[in-house]
Amino acid sequence: MRKILLLSALAALPLLAPAGPARADSAAAVVGSVQPLNTGEDVYRHVCQGCHMPDGKGAMGAGAQFPAFAGNTKLQSSAYPVYVILNGYGGMPWFSGTLKDDQIANVVNYIRTHFGNHYTDAVSASDVAAQRPPATPQEQ
Repeated sequence: MRKILLLSALAALPLLAPAGPARADSAAAVVGSVQPLNTGEDVYRHVCQGCHMPDGKGAMGAGAQFPAFAGNTKLQSSAYPVYVILNGYGGMPWFSGTLKDDQIANVVNYIRTHFGNHYTDAVSASDVAAQRPPATPQEQ
């Protein structure tokens, strides 16, 4: 199941390509370059906002519901969003195989301090590592 979700996520990567016509002089600049996801905002914009929306208010449609981060009381516990990002929940895929501990900590801290949220107990990469599920033999 995880392989199917990972393949689905990889299939969506072309959607992250810059819009507009491709030009021969710009091809070298695009090939081999990947947008670094160094901040929580970067991770949110490139990974999360497609479902949870730029304003963090979530969305509903196509038979799916994407929860809001704005005013979501489940974010009071910093461990909850870490768990969900690592393991997935409902229709949300797991990201333990694609995001590093610091990226997950950064995006959790971002959603807990934006969209009207003001939770000040920051998550660290070591907090994420402590919750990370063990690797399966296929992942090693």
